[in-house]
Amino acid sequence: MTETRTDNKPPLSYADAGVDIDAGNALVHAIKPLIAKTLRPGADGSIGGFGGIFDLKETGYTDPLLVAANDGVGTKLKIAIDTAKHDSIGIDLVAMCVNDLIVQGAEPLFFLDYFATGKLDRGVAEAVISGIAQGCTIAGCALIGGETAEMPGMYGDGDYDLAGFSVGAVERDQLLPQNVGEGDILLGLASSGVHSNGYSLVRRIAERTKLDWHAPAPFDTDNTAAECLLEPTRIYVRAVLNALRQATGIHALAHITGGGLTENLPRVLPEGICAEIDLGAIYVPPVFSWLREEGGVNSSEMLRTFNCGTGLILAVDQSQAGAVARVLEAAGEKVFELGRIIVDGGEKVRFGGTLSWS
Repeated sequence: MTETRTDNKPPLSYADAGVDIDAGNALVHAIKPLIAKTLRPGADGSIGGFGGIFDLKETGYTDPLLVAANDGVGTKLKIAIDTAKHDSIGIDLVAMCVNDLIVQGAEPLFFLDYFATGKLDRGVAEAVISGIAQGCTIAGCALIGGETAEMPGMYGDGDYDLAGFSVGAVERDQLLPQNVGEGDILLGLASSGVHSNGYSLVRRIAERTKLDWHAPAPFDTDNTAAECLLEPTRIYVRAVLNALRQATGIHALAHITGGGLTENLPRVLPEGICAEIDLGAIYVPPVFSWLREEGGVNSSEMLRTFNCGTGLILAVDQSQAGAVARVLEAAGEKVFELGRIIVDGGEKVRFGGTLSWS
C-alpha cells in the first residue's frame, strides 16, 4: 500500500525510531533450539504465540497448589555488561526465581523471561537467553516464553535489564513450611559465591580498590575478578526435590538472598520460634573476606547483605537430619549442620560463634 504525502517531509519507520522488528524476529528464530532443550512434561516447546501454554495435567499432580515467583539479577548485570560476559547471567535469573519456589516445596514447572534494551544486539541477547535456557535445564523447568523489548532512549549503549517469572506446583498437603518446632536441626547448603545479592556494595568496593575485572582476582588468583564475581547463583532444585521425595522430616527451607541470614530465616519461622545459628560452622569463601576487609564492612552488615557462604537452609526433624544430609550430599551439595530451632518469644535469629574470615 502506498501513501502520498503533501508536506514534503521524509516518511519515518519504526526502524528509524530505533526499533528493528526484523532483528527481533530473527532472535526468536535463533533461540528456538535453545528453548527446545528445556522441554519437560506439560510443555509443548512452541514459542511465538501471545502466551506460553503449559498442561498441568501432564505433570501427574493430584491436588496441586501453584506457586509463583519473579525476580531479577540486580546490578550484577552491570559487571556482565562492562566485561562483555553475558553467557551465565541468565542462570542467575532462573536461580533467583526457582530457588524461591523450591523452598516452599514446589517443583518449578515453567519459566518466562523479560529482556529489555535500548538497541537489540542479537549476539548479546542470544548469549543471555542461552544462559536462561541452561538454568531452566538445571532446574528441570521449561522455558515457555518471554518478551524482548527494544526501547531506544530508555537505556544507555549496551545496557539491558532482565526479569524472570516462574511457576511451580506442590501437592496441597506438602506445602512448606510446616511443623517447624523446637529441636529441629538446621542444615546449611554451601553457596557458589556471592550469588545475586549485594552487588551495589560489591561494585562500590571494586571501584574503591580500582579492581581490574580482567586481572586475577585478589581472592582467587586462578580466575579473573569478573569470572569470580559472575559465578552463577547455585540452583538447588534437583537436590532439594530428591531430599523431599526420598527422605522425611523437612519442615522448612529458606533461600538466603537479599537480607542474608538475618532477614531470610525469620520468613519461615512461626511465632515463638528462634533459629540458633553457629557462625563457626560456616565455611566463608575468600571473596567475602575480601569484601569485608576492603570495604570495611562489619560482620553484622555482612550477614544482612550477603549469604556469606550459605545459599540455602533447611529445618529438619532431629531424627531425620542425617538421612536428609546424605541425600543432599549424594546430589552434589556441600552440607553442614548450622544450628537448631529453639523456643524464644523475642529473637527470631540468634547468632553464636564467629565467622572465620579467611
